[in-house]
Amino acid sequence: MAAARSRTAELKVMAGASAARPPASSPSSPPPPPPPPQLLLLLLALLLAAAATAAEQQVPLVLWSSSRDLWVPLENAHEGHITTDGQLASYLDPALEKGPRNVLLFLQEKLSIEDFTTYGGVFGNKQDSAFSNLENTLDLAPSSLILPSVDWYAASTLTSYLKEKLGASPLHVDQATLRELKLNDSLPALLLLRLPYTTSSGLMAPKEVLTGNDEIIGQVMNTLKAEGVPYTAILTAVQPSRVIRDLSSMVSGGLGRHLLGENEDFKPEPSPSLPLPPVSYNDTEPRILFWAQNFTVTYNNELRDLTALTFGNPALNLSSSSWNSSFAQLAMTYENVFGSFLTIKLILNNRLYPVSARSWFTMDRLEIHVNNSVVVFNSSHITAPSIYSFHCEYVSTERSKNSLLVALPGSSAWHVTFQDFQIQAFNLSGGNFSYASDCASFFSPGIWMGLVSSLIMLFIFTYGLHMILNLKTMDRFDDHKGSTLSVPLTE
Repeated sequence: MAAARSRTAELKVMAGASAARPPASSPSSPPPPPPPPQLLLLLLALLLAAAATAAEQQVPLVLWSSSRDLWVPLENAHEGHITTDGQLASYLDPALEKGPRNVLLFLQEKLSIEDFTTYGGVFGNKQDSAFSNLENTLDLAPSSLILPSVDWYAASTLTSYLKEKLGASPLHVDQATLRELKLNDSLPALLLLRLPYTTSSGLMAPKEVLTGNDEIIGQVMNTLKAEGVPYTAILTAVQPSRVIRDLSSMVSGGLGRHLLGENEDFKPEPSPSLPLPPVSYNDTEPRILFWAQNFTVTYNNELRDLTALTFGNPALNLSSSSWNSSFAQLAMTYENVFGSFLTIKLILNNRLYPVSARSWFTMDRLEIHVNNSVVVFNSSHITAPSIYSFHCEYVSTERSKNSLLVALPGSSAWHVTFQDFQIQAFNLSGGNFSYASDCASFFSPGIWMGLVSSLIMLFIFTYGLHMILNLKTMDRFDDHKGSTLSVPLTE
């Protein structure tokens, strides 16, 4: 990161020098006028937007170890280089083979290289850095490696890769349980410690969370150092935070208005977060795909948001899931949610219907297993041809959201809601969803209103046309050459 900052400074100096150099074609001509500040601001905003687009699929990855000479300095490293999964494996393989067998993975919910440049005190105010413990740890570590930009896919499969290399399942730990563990270098251990992040649009909220995460890292490192346990530590994220998007909106809006002399208040709009990847159950190949934009479970008016714990979470426990050509079960197990363990099961069946001469899949039920009890919701309305996926804007137990999940007796205390729900368990192609069969009927309320209004207008037009066609002209007229037409009146 220091090299990146020095290169950036060199580029700025070079840009300033080239801007100050007069044109070579006409030495005696007066220098051109400087570009207006509006143009400079526009160019700056475009550069920031381009950088954000290029960085939105990458996360940083930091490695350090208590052993020496595990990583050699990066050769031919340049700004903008993205570390692929193959390159990441080439860095990790020597460390896992020659280094300690205790691997500690700090997995943050969101993190980008822009977090370090924004909150790391890189502009001379080191005392205000949100990563003081991490910086001190890297300075004292015998071996360390910083990868500013790692492909998001490579980072998302890191837990599975470490599990395969070490031959040990990931163990979720915190500061308290870490002190109780008896680690040694003879048995491999993969310790997973999740760090939170905030999605607030304010600039101070992310810094406070990053500072808290840095303190956790410092306390964990002090614990390992006090016990003398050899280790290799990795810090990365589930998805990028894209802080640069917020900064670009501030520069193009708040800073631009300030330079242009406008005094009105400006509040940058929060950048939209990236969609999380779906849950994928695999055996020899992907078998079940499940995704939702939002996933919440409520028990006795206590609501828990399981979106971040479900989608894009490589540590999600799917061990109880199963699949064959006619039956599929997606079982997602969570720790310390409404009890020690909470398991959500989506049970689907694939059947051939002779009347339609095609196979249809149906999600028969949703089960909630917690505290040795089972809560069942009927979901037979979730159905589609087996070559398609099923999609619905809301799949919920609430009546206001069409209640596609029907509670059976004993389920009144539980409520489950999926927003933008999509699932497919059969005939997957390439690990992607097939064409979606939507739960919305063709004749929606809007279509019915349009049809009824059109029929009423058609009836009025037809009645009016009928009245016009039945008009009759007079068959007797006055003749100015003859006698006046008289109509006798009868009493």
